[in-house]
Order: sequence, then C-alpha cells, then structure tokens
Amino acid sequence: MTLPMNKLYRTNQEEQARQGFVGALKTFVNGKLEREVVRRYHEELAPAYRAKQGHDATTRYEAIPVLEPDPDYQLWCSTVYSSQDLLWETTGETVDRLLPAFDQRAAEIEANPARLGSLKLDPRLELPTPIANTEIHRQPGGYFYRQSQADLSAALLYMGSVENYRTAKGFGAPGEPCDTSSDKGLASIVAEKYPQLKPRRVLDMGCGVGAMAMGLKQALPQAEVHGLDLSAPFVRFAHLWANDLGLELHMRQADAASTGYDDGAFDLIVSQILFHETWHDKLPAIMREAHRLLRPGGVFFNIDTPYQPGRIGIPEQVLNNWQVANNGEPFWVGFSETSVKSELERAGFAAADVFATYQAMGGGREFFMFGAQKTDRNGA
Repeated sequence: MTLPMNKLYRTNQEEQARQGFVGALKTFVNGKLEREVVRRYHEELAPAYRAKQGHDATTRYEAIPVLEPDPDYQLWCSTVYSSQDLLWETTGETVDRLLPAFDQRAAEIEANPARLGSLKLDPRLELPTPIANTEIHRQPGGYFYRQSQADLSAALLYMGSVENYRTAKGFGAPGEPCDTSSDKGLASIVAEKYPQLKPRRVLDMGCGVGAMAMGLKQALPQAEVHGLDLSAPFVRFAHLWANDLGLELHMRQADAASTGYDDGAFDLIVSQILFHETWHDKLPAIMREAHRLLRPGGVFFNIDTPYQPGRIGIPEQVLNNWQVANNGEPFWVGFSETSVKSELERAGFAAADVFATYQAMGGGREFFMFGAQKTDRNGA
C-alpha cells in the first residue's frame, strides 16, 4: 500500500527552496511593498492630485490614473503577477513528480468496497458561465481541468498552493498541505455565536478540496457532513483524502444554486471564500438555495475576504481593482460591493436574524463573516 494522501504531498529539498522563495516574495509584495505604495499615495501622490484638481480622489476610478505612472505601483503590479506565475510553476513541479503516487493511492482507495462516505459526480452537469472558463487565481487550466475522469492534477495544484498563498496574504499561519487543523476553528466560531445549535447534518458549499468539511467532521464527529462543489476533480480528491483520514464525508458535484438536496435537509450550511469567487448575478440564487435547504433554527454561516470599500482605503481599492483585472480575481469587486445583509433578507431571512461582521480566524488577519439563522420570523 502507498502512503496515505496526507503524507504523500511532501516537497523535496529543491522544491522546498523554490517554493520558500515564492512565499517570501509574495510576503514582501503583499506586505512591505504594498505598504510603501499606500504610503506614497497618501503622502505624495494624493496631495499632488489635490493641488492640481482642487479636491481629493473619492473613488478608485479617480485614483487609478494617479497611481498608474508611479514606479512603486508598477513594481507592485509586475511582482504580484510574476510571483503568481512562480507559484504555479513551482507547485506544478511537485504535482508532476507526485501525481503517479497519488493516482496509485486513489486506485487503492476506490478499489476498497468498505471505503467511507459517498461520492456523487454528475457528468451531465453544465458548468455555468463565466465560472466555467475562468482561471481563478490564474491556476493553469482552472478548477475544472482534467485530461481524464481520474485526473487529480487540478485538485493537487490547488491544494499544494493554498498554504503558500494564504500565508503570504496574511490570512493564517504556515501549515502543511492536507492539514485540516486550521479548519476546525469554524465549528467553535459558529458554536460561540449560536450556542443552542447542535448540528446533525452540515453542508459545506463550494467545498473545494474538502479541508473545511474535514475539519468540521473532526470537530463535530456526530454530525453527517456533506461537501459540494462544481469541480469534479476537487470533490473526488476530497472523498479520497477523507478516506485516508478515516472520515466519513458525503461529497457531491453540483451547483450551489441548485444542489439537488431536499428542503430542510441541513442544520448548518457553511462556505469559505465561495462568494468572492462567484459572479455577482449568481449570489442571490445561492442564498435562496441555502434558505431552502435549512431546517427551522438552522444557520447559514459564511467566511470571505474583508475587502469591502467602506473597510479599506482608496489606494487599497486600486490594488484590488488591479487583481480583478489582471490576476484571476474577476468576481472580487462584485462581491465586495454587495450588501450581503440585504441579499440575505431578499433570500428569505428576517432582518433581525442576519449578521455581517469581521473577525480574525486561524491566527491571521480578519475575515468577513456573514449569514443568518432561519427562524419563525422568516417563515421557517
């Protein structure tokens, strides 16, 4: 038998050195260099603009031409772009080397009639546009890429890159790929806000490669935990990885706006970074589906990026706008400018049961957390 999946993904010395360089470069560009761009804007560029125009730039669109000629801003743009190329190049080297071993382990798990949980793939699922042809984070081939039904490379690329990316952006401490420890904390956050909630069935919407679903199962061992994603390689990988961890998870390939589950099927529905990777027009349908799927008293709880315009300054908005235009984040602005509380109310949740706040998680920067409880006030 080959090693379990959570032990298989290990970089060799050369790969570790190259990926360590990429991580350090990303930390620099997202930290010191970004702060310098913001400083120059406030202390030099904005006063010059005010002196010339007679007023401050009040939107990112006014500020973009102020920053574009600046050499520090140009350096930031080119370094962010190059570091993303290097992220995929260096992670891809590890994936190419280890893919045969992962394929062998996958075959062993799938040949076992006693394997845990379930996996439901839908070969007839029509991937909605524009997500179907978008390379989120500029991941080569995107989240749906596969050369065969058994191709796990898209999932491995995502899984191998996420810790490096997350740490460099300041959203958590360094961790090993396939490590679910940082994802167990969500159960504690939900329990703190809703102490009476004792979830028996949990759904992770947009579960990716399954880390949060597995963390939830470890934190809530008595609960039946389901994970759902559009990506067949992602949910298949999650099913295999969960088996190697001895976790019974139920994974499904489906659209979060039309899941195929029965009304009132879940006590708790969660998502992590789903909405900023989903185009704005899709958000209302996903929230309505969550409302439909919740039992009375059930909770919809979401974690996402904290880049709402009222939360960050004008130069930071310009930097985010560049990410949207150039670095695989095309839906970021649409989400950040959405009033999620209003959308939750339109989906059927009562205003008194809706929340939106900011909270640190995993020892890193704060996240944007929002959701609602389904109560009698909204017809539960």
